[in-house]
Formats: sequence, structure tokens, C-alpha cells
Amino acid sequence: MTVEETVQAVRTRTRLAPEVAIVLGTGLGALAEAVQAEAVIPYAELPGFAVPTVESHAGRLLLGTLAGRPVAAMQGRFHRYEGYALDRVSYPVRVLHALGARTLIVSNVSGGMHPLWDAGDLVLLADHINLLGDNPLTGPDDGSRGPRFPDLSAAYDPALRALAHTVALEQGITLREGTYVAVAGPNLETRAEYRMLRAMGGDVVGMSTVPEVIVARQEGMRVLGLSIITDLCLPDALEPASVGKILAVARAAEPKLAALVQGVVARLN
Repeated sequence: MTVEETVQAVRTRTRLAPEVAIVLGTGLGALAEAVQAEAVIPYAELPGFAVPTVESHAGRLLLGTLAGRPVAAMQGRFHRYEGYALDRVSYPVRVLHALGARTLIVSNVSGGMHPLWDAGDLVLLADHINLLGDNPLTGPDDGSRGPRFPDLSAAYDPALRALAHTVALEQGITLREGTYVAVAGPNLETRAEYRMLRAMGGDVVGMSTVPEVIVARQEGMRVLGLSIITDLCLPDALEPASVGKILAVARAAEPKLAALVQGVVARLN
């Protein structure tokens, strides 16, 4: 299956060319309700797309407008721990770029390792550490998708980050900024592992996002990353976490995320 074939499958449903692509992670699918959808396509009807197996990932691609701009929104993503190779996890980003998107907004939920941050806080991703044990660019390369060795010195666009801070300030939203660590999962980490990740420079930890960002940067897309802290991962005060609690925190904080994303999209250059 090729990107071009998947694009053609989308084009049978809509001719809309998105300027912005948005990936909605665990517990964040309701942001899609703000999209005035022209087409809603289940992933199962898109050649090459995997089907999410995780609770709260609806598995639909929405094409329409948000804050007056044409967008494509992925309502759910795929993960390495579901058994998918990282080139398959990140395949939708290549499709979204081919459809016209030049900006990618990725969202996720994460465990907070910064001792001064709290559950429910929004975090702007400034950098990441890839501990997935793999890379979506591994394997044969024909040069058609971008540089073989893409530079990630500014993986998360500085101008987009500045805009996000401006919008958050205007809306009265507390917006942290830090480094995201991607781990394979699906188990949550031990106390010793949290200590290690924090010592490495991580502020939040999760199981997604980095593969999409790597591919987006290879394709030349600008990237904005946002995370909701859903549980505190402080080794000396660690409490058991559950999926139910994580989803509840994500849903409670989602209105702030939705307002921030809409504000950023409305003011993109």
C-alpha cells in the first residue's frame, strides 16, 4: 500500500486540502467535536491505516474546518505496544502531508515527573527523548520522503511554541514547557525508572508522539506538541494509577486543550 493510494481513498470522500493536521491522543477525542467536518472516515476504510485497539481512540479521520481553517484531525492514534511497527504508527502523518498539511499539532496524555507540576496541567513540548527502542525511519530509503538523516535540533517549532504561550496567556491557561520521554510501555514505570527518566532530563513520560514527530520533520512539517499530565510520577510519593483515573483527568482538562489548539490554529501564519 502506498501513500498515494491512501490519498486517493480520501479524495473519493472529500477534496478538502488541510493546512493543519491534528493528532488526538488518549482521552482527547472530544476535541474533534469542534471540527466542522466535511468528511468522517473510519480508519478501517483507509488503506494502510491501522485500527486502534486502545480505549478512547475512536479511529476516525475528520476533514473539515477548525477556527476557519481547513484541517484534518485524527481521532485516535496507534502505538508500538499494540504490536505495530513504527513506520505503520507514523504512516498517517505521511498521508496527511500528502493531502496538503504543512503543520502538525500532536497531543497526548502523560505522567508528570516535574515535582512542581500537577495533574491536569497542560505541557508544551519543547523537546523529546526517544526510548521506544526503534525509529520510524529505519529501513530502506529512496529519498522521496525527505532527508535520510533529518535534523531534530528544533523538532518542536520555536515560533509555534511562542504562539502557544501567547494564546495561553490571553486565555488564562497555565502552560508548562518541558521535555517528553517516549517509552515502549504498556506498563507504567517503576520508581527506579522514574528516577532515571527524571535524571535524564525528562519532565513528562508517555508511550506515543515521537514517531509522528520524527516523520513530520522528515517531511518538512512544522510541529507543535501538547500534553495533559494525567498522573504524578514522583518516586518518593508514588501512588497507583489506573486507566479510569487517567481518562477522567484527561477529559476534565480537555476544554483547556481545545481552547488552546483553536486559538493557535486561528492565528497560524
